[in-house]
Amino acid sequence: MVMKASLQLKLGQSLTMTPQLQQAIRLLQLSTLDLQQEIQQALESNPMLETPEEEDAADNSADSSEAGENASSGGEEVTGEDQGWDENENGPDWSSETETPEKIPDDLPVDTAWDDIYQSAPASSAPRDDENDHDFETRNSPAETLQDHLEWQLNLTPMSERDEAIAHALLDAVDDRGYLTSSLEEIHGGLMEDADEDPLEMDEVEAVLHRLQHFDPPGVFARDLQECLLIQLNQLPPDTPWLPQARLVITHYINLLGNRDYAQLLRRSRLKEDQLREVLALITGLNPRPGDAIDQPEPDYVIPDVIVRKHEGRWRVELNPEIAPRIRVNAGYAALIRRADSSADNTYLRDQLQEAKWFIKSLQSRNETLLKVATRIVEHQQGFLEQGEEAMKPLILSDIAQAVEMHESTISRVTTQKYMHTPRGIFELKYFFSSHVSTNEGGEASSTAIRAMIKKLIAAETPKKPLSDSKIAAMLGEQGIQVARRTVAKYREAMHIPPSNERKRLV
Repeated sequence: MVMKASLQLKLGQSLTMTPQLQQAIRLLQLSTLDLQQEIQQALESNPMLETPEEEDAADNSADSSEAGENASSGGEEVTGEDQGWDENENGPDWSSETETPEKIPDDLPVDTAWDDIYQSAPASSAPRDDENDHDFETRNSPAETLQDHLEWQLNLTPMSERDEAIAHALLDAVDDRGYLTSSLEEIHGGLMEDADEDPLEMDEVEAVLHRLQHFDPPGVFARDLQECLLIQLNQLPPDTPWLPQARLVITHYINLLGNRDYAQLLRRSRLKEDQLREVLALITGLNPRPGDAIDQPEPDYVIPDVIVRKHEGRWRVELNPEIAPRIRVNAGYAALIRRADSSADNTYLRDQLQEAKWFIKSLQSRNETLLKVATRIVEHQQGFLEQGEEAMKPLILSDIAQAVEMHESTISRVTTQKYMHTPRGIFELKYFFSSHVSTNEGGEASSTAIRAMIKKLIAAETPKKPLSDSKIAAMLGEQGIQVARRTVAKYREAMHIPPSNERKRLV
């Protein structure tokens, strides 16, 4: 059999990922902060792009320079008489108080300072703006960590070189919570390896540790939770009510307290119920993680992409105008490429103009898609906006995709890291999507609404007898929502709500 080569024509359609489409998809999935950085990079790299503020600033500078030229060339000199000054009646005699400036010589004598020839201008007596007069480095310096705070206190504490070396070893073993992560035996062994002829005793390490346990915040350098709470109790004033009883409970019955076995705790501590309530109030006021008081993470601020408000009885959806600066094509540079030539400069400007138009069109497409998707979400979840989480309806990506005639992947990109500002708070667009659970009446309930119901039931429970997951599932079944106990446990853990044995309180 002989294979022969031949030419054939075939017609077909295929989707090509053009650079414009790739750019539009990339901009669509960017968050607000990433989009602002992308726009700033485009403004810096493409001379054809500009913001309206830049052109206004250029026009203002041009007008001011033109006015300055007119004043220097043909303008009239304004004097005190022209302004209506009367040196005997309405104002002081400026000529008697202001000296005529001297002519600056071409050369100054050798070793002559400027102040020897000319007097320095007096410092302004105007009041300083304390709100704006801050050190730049102070405003933008990183937040103080727990290690920095403890190091600062250590530098102010008088110690011998030997004790200071032990203190630094203990300081290196403190974690972000304020606890020692290494035992004293391990720290002592590490110091013994670096010690000189004079051996280091364990008592010296313990003595330095006791000194460091008086540092701020109270409870640092503790080896466990029990020691952390006792350190804080020992730093309270001696006349603090119920202080001895609190020490007793922490020292001997902390396990019963952790298990919330109040019956055993009452019997063994020989305290009455009202007395134990006061003791627990004192203990719960302590901080089990003292390091968190210093080493706090910086807050993350969320800028909403969409704003929802109710106007004349209807919900209105609009884009946040502050999320991205307005950009446009620079008319001055665009006018330069009207010449019909093929020079390198003209080709460069033409390419930059085309990229600028693509970028602006991609931004417009992103805004239109985001607004369209957000509008459909608001139409579907009006019950949530008016009544709260319990009125949230089930919603999946395919529902919105069919409504706006787009693919589910596009809806996923639009709703990722995009936020909506509503009268009930700021939520990510993905928050409004949830699975559904069937009801006894044949309807559907949103998982978000079920979580809100579980949270409401737990908030109204009796602290002495908290609701178990099985009981919550039974109560939801009475409302027509059939959920399993494991489903209730999963939703409860997702909301960071402890189980019933840990929610038990002595009231």
